[in-house]
Amino acid sequence: MSKKVLIVDDDPDVRLFNSTVVEESGYTPVEAANGEEGLKMLKQESPDLVVLDVLMPKQSGIRLYRILKTEKALKGTPVIILSGVAKRTFLRSQKALTEFGDQPVPEPESYLEKPVEPEELAQELRKFLD
Repeated sequence: MSKKVLIVDDDPDVRLFNSTVVEESGYTPVEAANGEEGLKMLKQESPDLVVLDVLMPKQSGIRLYRILKTEKALKGTPVIILSGVAKRTFLRSQKALTEFGDQPVPEPESYLEKPVEPEELAQELRKFLD
């Protein structure tokens, strides 16, 4: 059975692009349109990897990433952040949440800024799934 990759992004075109790269790399894509849906799919599908956007309606990727890295059942799941937001800005947002009483979280295993080339995404997928 091929490994599952959960793609969480509010842009249908980006989800289609990511799903195509995932399929062409030999893995099974599972999609969610926002962080809320992504959390549901995480618990339902138990993916081997998550490709996560940062800015989305109905629970941002910033919050979902924090849940992924702090919930015992989920924190072993590797995450590739794929966002139009600069990595430095994302890390600052995580630091700010920590200062408001949330527990600190590790940096993402991988951070790619949009737009990404298909081969670059495929290479990151293989790094975690092969």
